[in-house]
Amino acid sequence: MPTAWPELSQRLTAALHLSTPPIAITFTADAPVGVGPFDAPMPPPAADGRTGRVPAGCVFWVHGVERTFTTVPEDHGNCSVGSYTHGMIPLEEAATHADVGALVEAGWVTPEMFPAMPAVAERPNYVTYGPLEESPIDPDVVLVRVNPKQLMILSDALPGLRIEGKPQCHIVALAKESGEPAASVGCILSRTRTGMPSTESTCALPGPALADIVAKVEQTAAVDAGVSSYAATDAGRFA
Repeated sequence: MPTAWPELSQRLTAALHLSTPPIAITFTADAPVGVGPFDAPMPPPAADGRTGRVPAGCVFWVHGVERTFTTVPEDHGNCSVGSYTHGMIPLEEAATHADVGALVEAGWVTPEMFPAMPAVAERPNYVTYGPLEESPIDPDVVLVRVNPKQLMILSDALPGLRIEGKPQCHIVALAKESGEPAASVGCILSRTRTGMPSTESTCALPGPALADIVAKVEQTAAVDAGVSSYAATDAGRFA
């Protein structure tokens, strides 16, 4: 296990006071050694043939807090949007599926939005999820769940931090492909499927840059703590 990841996980958690540990997400051509598959049963397919081991790939983020496991593209297959953003199916295929059709019919997305949507460039054979603290391989992306105060610190620490909208999963592709940290206000599709509370958002951090990012977050958090102490003392005159 790379010794940096437990330390970086602990430092990031402490600096931001995270209530949910960071998770590691890694895209590979080969199965990672010693990592078991996500083995929940496949439900019966929908009328258009879609199925997967979870309702959408973002649900793996929830399970990845608890343990490390690996997945294959078929495990993600119930959500065509997530399968596209994670490089598992081409846009042309995603557009033929009933779930995308339902989203377009509802007006949640338009066909014109899809070509500009970030996606992983190279189709992975495996995507591994798990707590960053125990990651057995170097992650491509580190995902954190944050509240508004934590997002404030990240925004100050990382000037130019991209704040994205729907679909939430495309921030993983942004962080992996461009090396840019990216946050998302979330999307109702993902919030419904994952049960993510309305008080939380997500931020995807590029794994190769994590040490530098953590150092900046720690510095910003320390400055904020000093300013907060000053503001509290000053406000005491009005008590």
